[in-house]
Amino acid sequence: MTEHTTPVAAPPRLTAPRTDPAPVADERRALTESLDYYRRTFELKCAGLDPAQLSERSVPPSTLTLHGLLRHLTGCERWWFRIQFTGEDVPNLYYSDDDPEQDFTDLGGDVDEAFSLWHAECARSREIVAASSLEQTGTRRSTGEPFTLRWLMLRMIGEYARHIGQADLIRERIDGATGE
Repeated sequence: MTEHTTPVAAPPRLTAPRTDPAPVADERRALTESLDYYRRTFELKCAGLDPAQLSERSVPPSTLTLHGLLRHLTGCERWWFRIQFTGEDVPNLYYSDDDPEQDFTDLGGDVDEAFSLWHAECARSREIVAASSLEQTGTRRSTGEPFTLRWLMLRMIGEYARHIGQADLIRERIDGATGE
């Protein structure tokens, strides 16, 4: 007896133009292009979704959403590059001692505005990187210890890579899309 199975359609694939980091580059270029690659990858994970989908929780009770990850990464850009590395006197975004998880739990506000703010923070981070040497230091607020721009860029690459993995799963759960 032959068993009949219904073919399963492949999930939709996310595809969009994106520039890979140069495979042969000096340290600054490798770090800069890798961080921008991961920023673009995160943006692609969110592409084509409406605000409700971007705020859809992955698997309750988890509070992870693409909107929450967007807010978190925006706050990370500001916290690490502007507040800790350059010492700019700007407020934290989506964080308070009373509600340290609000980047993930308080999804009020316009998603388009959240993307505009993320783009602005990424642009400011790029300006800071362009104007600084890899050996230049900032100061960790929690310990008073110095850190170099090189260390910061590696940390941010790791931050984005980790959250892109989460975004992969969230996006696949929302509409089955995979890739990029």
